[in-house]
Amino acid sequence: MRHGGQILIDQLKIQGVSRVFSVPGESFLAALDALHDASIENIVCRQEGGAAMMAEAHAKLTGQPGICFVTRGPGATNASAGVHVARQDSSPMILFVGQIDRAHRDREAFQEVDYRAMFGPVAKWVAEIDRIDRLPEYISRAFHVAMSGRPGPVVLALPEDMLSARAAVADIPARAPVPSPVSPAQIDAVTTALSQARRPLLMVGGTLWDHQVARDLASFASAWNLPVAVPFRRQCHLDNRHPTYAGDLGIGMNPKLGARLKDADCLVMIGGRLGDSMTRGYELMDPADPGKTIVHVYPDASELGRVYRPDVGIVAPAAGMLAALAQTVPDAVVWNDWTAAARADYEAWITPRETPGRVKMEQIIHWLSDNLPEESILTNGAGNYAAFLHRYFVYKQPFTQLAPTSGSMGYGFPAAVSAAIEHPGRTVVCLAGDGCFQMTLNEMSTAVQYGAVPIVIVANNGQYGTIRMHQERHYPGRVSGTALTNPDFAALARAYGGSGEIVHDTADFPAAFARAQATGTLAVIELRLDPEALSSGATLFQIRAQGEQAQR
Repeated sequence: MRHGGQILIDQLKIQGVSRVFSVPGESFLAALDALHDASIENIVCRQEGGAAMMAEAHAKLTGQPGICFVTRGPGATNASAGVHVARQDSSPMILFVGQIDRAHRDREAFQEVDYRAMFGPVAKWVAEIDRIDRLPEYISRAFHVAMSGRPGPVVLALPEDMLSARAAVADIPARAPVPSPVSPAQIDAVTTALSQARRPLLMVGGTLWDHQVARDLASFASAWNLPVAVPFRRQCHLDNRHPTYAGDLGIGMNPKLGARLKDADCLVMIGGRLGDSMTRGYELMDPADPGKTIVHVYPDASELGRVYRPDVGIVAPAAGMLAALAQTVPDAVVWNDWTAAARADYEAWITPRETPGRVKMEQIIHWLSDNLPEESILTNGAGNYAAFLHRYFVYKQPFTQLAPTSGSMGYGFPAAVSAAIEHPGRTVVCLAGDGCFQMTLNEMSTAVQYGAVPIVIVANNGQYGTIRMHQERHYPGRVSGTALTNPDFAALARAYGGSGEIVHDTADFPAAFARAQATGTLAVIELRLDPEALSSGATLFQIRAQGEQAQR
């Protein structure tokens, strides 16, 4: 006889779970009790949004479902931010939510929420486990759903009285991976489409990447001399130094790469979804008339044709497809100049463009790119500061970029804590805006508690920069709701038990970073930026002038 919490934790052990992220609640005390003696590490966070984002980042790093426990009501609503990230980023994740006693259902009891209704639009599957004897069944299914097809989040609600009850039930073995072989006909369909092209573009995206897939991609791209682009925030899928790497298609993209997508006569997308961020709101590729042959390889049939009708649609995992394509050799390549031009455009794009002020983000990111170890992990949330990272940092290895394709602010720091716990021997750097960092900086105490030592670089320009940029474009000169009064971030880091300092000049940054590395604890480096340096491509004055011109 085991109580429900013990049965649950035993299933997680069977599935190979080694770490969970949580904020404790009285609604799942039985699960916390079972974790007391388990070999599973419980990372106790300060807010459920941070816990869910840490779990999602864990999934990106390991390829296994990130596990999160939160309490009912406000705990679940807080965690929904991380569930949304997992959904849009196609990251496997399982969120366990404590629930009211079954006998109190539908009375609007204390913190009662219908989780099927609440999480239905953002999770792959949502269920409430009413019977203790079915816990192994539900948990087994949760792992299968989270990892199958397009990976994503699952939410399981756990009524408190069910979880504390006792039963004798059999465990269910761990999820058995289902092999997905790629057929010769599927390979022929891809290579035939390419052989008929004159201006091809290869795009690779999605999650569950690994080093072998990156090697296969590099081999395929080299053999066919294909220009390779990646979707928004998937830049570490291919070593950016590879001679055919052409950059990322997403928010803040190189305009010349966007034009290349528009001009391509054959787009081969492997592992990623075709959507708005890579097409600049569908401007570069009209779903009704894309103007090119589209080959779409994706592990979930429901995604094929969702927005863009593929001329060749193949249900297959990216890993299997790239492994097979790496063995192919073209009869002839007629697009060498096209590929060379794409690479030249990328190299010109990453050449630093000077911005105003004594602290220059373009030079700092360039320095980081040149000096960090190749296996360093870079994280970020959302904001104009991230455009500098995406533009100027050269990613060298898989699993070195943690960033939300959903554009969620506050993500970067919890992700950095998760990464530093998972890889204590690697350098982890979080880039955060002053607004972005303040959404989850309370997790600094989580980092200190578990010995995580990320280095946080805070881009402080005293404003919500992205919204200010859009505001100046549409309502120039009418600043409303975007100014920020900020704390001394360096002093705040010291208050949490870390180290911190402020950089007022670019020349001082390398020494400040070296000191941060030497502290052996959480470190914050605050960059005092000129508000005029609003984006990587234009100053505040220039953006306002463009807005005024557009209104004339």
